[in-house]
Amino acid sequence: MTHIVAASAERTIDAPADKVYGYLADTQLHSRFLPPPFYDFHIEENGVGAADAVWYKIDFAGGVRELRMQVTEPEPGRTLVHTDTGGSGLVTTFTVTPHGERARVNITSRFAGESGVAGFVERIIAPRRLHRVYVKELARLDAYAREHRAA
Repeated sequence: MTHIVAASAERTIDAPADKVYGYLADTQLHSRFLPPPFYDFHIEENGVGAADAVWYKIDFAGGVRELRMQVTEPEPGRTLVHTDTGGSGLVTTFTVTPHGERARVNITSRFAGESGVAGFVERIIAPRRLHRVYVKELARLDAYAREHRAA
């Protein structure tokens, strides 16, 4: 039986929501916020918002996975969705919500987990590890926003 594995993190970013969304929608800029275990980031199409196609590698759970993500904007200015086209079932959603003069950003990923004992371990470890990775990504995003707000 396949189980859905989910992980998320949320943070208030010190910049207006439209600016923060722009930082995330620009895939070249967004790649600067990705902490390890992400690496070898490439843009295949476009570079801003919907219709982007990016690929990167992630060193996760004892192995390296190569992901090719298609970007959509179900709610332009508010929601970006990165969907792996390579069959992993990974979907990562970035939601940006105005929070006064700042923005609240939520990153949530979902994917079909393994079955059996490996799946049991994955359901325990993957959400915690991804949460820590997303906390770092959001901290990098906030640092960038603060740096460019002062400039």
